[in-house]
Amino acid sequence: MINQTLTRLRSLRLTGMADALNLQLDQPGTYDSLSFEERLALLADQEDCERNNKRLARLLRGARFKLAGRIEDIDYEHPRGLKASQIATLASGDWLDKHRNVLITGPCGSGKSYLGCALGHMACLKGYSVRYYRASRLLEELTVTHGDGSYSKLLKQLARTDLLILDDWGLEPLTQQQRNDLLEIMDDRHQHSSTLVTSQLPTRQWHGSIGDETLADAILDRLMHNAHRLTLKGESMRKKLGKLEANEHLD
Repeated sequence: MINQTLTRLRSLRLTGMADALNLQLDQPGTYDSLSFEERLALLADQEDCERNNKRLARLLRGARFKLAGRIEDIDYEHPRGLKASQIATLASGDWLDKHRNVLITGPCGSGKSYLGCALGHMACLKGYSVRYYRASRLLEELTVTHGDGSYSKLLKQLARTDLLILDDWGLEPLTQQQRNDLLEIMDDRHQHSSTLVTSQLPTRQWHGSIGDETLADAILDRLMHNAHRLTLKGESMRKKLGKLEANEHLD
């Protein structure tokens, strides 16, 4: 009967409960003193834990992060103007609940991409769907979809994503079609989901980088309204790390 129960649990995709039941059978002395209700609760807890772990793994795979950033590993010692209180506020996830955006600007190597991925990882831990793109590659992908007929499908996928991360915004001039695509994306997401953007350009230059005054107004109004802003400064962290490693070799 036990074997039949285990088989039925697995066929019902209750693998967490099946594994927990196997554990109880393998260690009878550990669980004999527990009541039926207590043992059943342990089975349910294990199933819930396994489902949460699988969901997190699925969200992390779907996000396709460039870097394995973690909130707890963020460096506040480097003099780049980043405050722990700012990250603590964002780590609460309140901005995701309210569908607000995050804009991170700063010089090359200041850790913008890492911060973006760390906040994206935090969002996955809280159960939000996330998708990371280098801005230029998303625009390239959108151009391809115009040709193969999958444009509407991609727009729907982006609109359903709780947090869209656009890394390295504004590095290349935009075509008219790309401006239109960005407006479609921002319009779909406005007040429905959150977007995180990183850029070497200060936000005051974003309007000019888009290249069309009317579309720039429309895009940035949806992106910047009530957005959290992190402005980084200082020497490149990559350069500083390289100097430290060089000194270590010299020693």
